[in-house]
Amino acid sequence: MLEKIAKAAQLMLTLVVATGAQAQSWQSQQWQPPWQSQPQTQPKPRATTHHHHREPRETEPDAAIAAPVSIDKRDSLVAAPGPFGGRPYWLALAQCGGIYFKLNALYTDAAVRVRVVKPDPKANAELTTKIKEAIGTATAYFDGAEHFLITDRGLERTDAVLAYEGPARAQGDRVKTVEAGLSEANACPALYRACQDAFPKLCGEPLKPAG
Repeated sequence: MLEKIAKAAQLMLTLVVATGAQAQSWQSQQWQPPWQSQPQTQPKPRATTHHHHREPRETEPDAAIAAPVSIDKRDSLVAAPGPFGGRPYWLALAQCGGIYFKLNALYTDAAVRVRVVKPDPKANAELTTKIKEAIGTATAYFDGAEHFLITDRGLERTDAVLAYEGPARAQGDRVKTVEAGLSEANACPALYRACQDAFPKLCGEPLKPAG
């Protein structure tokens, strides 16, 4: 009788141990893989996404606000009255170019809407004309800025472009709407005419109306 009880107790103990081992094995299979996979997959996208969104926010405003404007005693200065008076010609021309370049971008955004979102052939034709005029005008101002930097400072073309790029972009970044851009550009045609009168070889591109 005692022998049977001992065997039964040993069998019970074996079953308990086996059941506990199975339960532990099931827990390890059911709990650990989901717990391990989530930390491995989620933090990585967050890290890369964090950097992609963070970098433009840090670099773009810095480029617009902190871009150094190098003034040289060799620079030709604007003698005409107005908001650009006393400013280096290359800087004033670059800033006007930045305004018109931003107008080109704003017109392009508007053109996408009338071409795709709500088709309007007439509006599309008008905006297409404005886009071409704005980019042509921006190019004339940028060429003028480049010519002054090459002539006054003796810079190579690549260095001249690098010199005026920052101020031009900073000025364009200030423009948020077409109306604001046109207002900012009010004094630019007079500046270019003054440049044509004083330095016809450096501001030799004919200006087209932009607006």
